[in-house]
Amino acid sequence: MKQIMNQNPTLENTFEYYQQTFKALADKRRLHIMYELTQNGRMCVCDLTEKLDLPQSKLSYHLKILLETGFLKKETEGTWSYYELDTKQVNHILSEELCCLFRLSE
Repeated sequence: MKQIMNQNPTLENTFEYYQQTFKALADKRRLHIMYELTQNGRMCVCDLTEKLDLPQSKLSYHLKILLETGFLKKETEGTWSYYELDTKQVNHILSEELCCLFRLSE
């Protein structure tokens, strides 16, 4: 496998992208954040803190990870930050693109 990755840096970049993406999704708190945003649309940090029963510092940590992987969009209004799902990124990860990496030709 290491030989293949050294020969194909594009493939290595693709694997790295999916590794980071799935790490972001491999946490029940982050999944819960995404679920709440799916159900409620754009939400303020204060509302998410209450819904998830998390201190703002812990919530911010999880939001940062989801932002870095492109699952969320952030908008600041005054002193409040509002988050919403980036549906394009969510739909992308749920698409067949990843499946195609492992699908055998018949």
